[in-house]
Amino acid sequence: MNELNIEIKKKVFPLKTQNKQSINLIFKNLNFTIKRGQFVSFFGPSGCGKTTLLNIISGLDKNFDGWVKKYNQASHTSYMFQNPRLFPWLTAIENIKYPIKKKKNSEKIANNLLKKIGLEKYKNQYPNRLSGGMQRRISMARAFAPNPNILLLDEPFISIDKKISNSLRKLLIQLWRRNKPIIIFVTHDLDEAIELADRIIFLSNLPSKILLDYKVNLSRPRNQNSKNFISLKRLLSSTTKTVKTKK
Repeated sequence: MNELNIEIKKKVFPLKTQNKQSINLIFKNLNFTIKRGQFVSFFGPSGCGKTTLLNIISGLDKNFDGWVKKYNQASHTSYMFQNPRLFPWLTAIENIKYPIKKKKNSEKIANNLLKKIGLEKYKNQYPNRLSGGMQRRISMARAFAPNPNILLLDEPFISIDKKISNSLRKLLIQLWRRNKPIIIFVTHDLDEAIELADRIIFLSNLPSKILLDYKVNLSRPRNQNSKNFISLKRLLSSTTKTVKTKK
């Protein structure tokens, strides 16, 4: 089996409002399969459960009815969050080495990644001496350091300068292409989803359902200003609106 299979029969969060207990239904019968090497973007409105989905896949959230079947149960899963979450007491290279510190060649791996992200000159700098864009590059390198089979990214380029986010997306594709892990990328930016993904899964408002599962056939690199890109964005925007109306 070279697939990641997810079946979430039910996922709820308890809510307390005005001294009353209630249940917020996040997912019900959410099922999908991702093939090895695929780059999949989950696109949907804020609050539709995208981060919850990543937490379930990563194993951080086990409180749900269903299962996650990985093609290699011994595989490594990396997680890149909305903020870099670097250890402030570790240098750039030490942060990258952290998930592989027990490997004999950890120094070599970290140095190679520093060169890939263009920050070898800053290897001994602490996070507070690095710009926000640099910190995110270090965080991305750390995520790739263990050579993960599955990489989860939760809106990792949110709230940063457009020029920096553009360069980070290009860097992400470059690093992904080396060993082609499964990537599950959460976003509410349709341009970002189209630029990056092989496949876009559109989620509804709560309780979250799959509105559309679309295979992106645009060749890489993708230009957001190209006619094909703009045409596809228009098609997906109109299609999802139609699906929402029918639902």
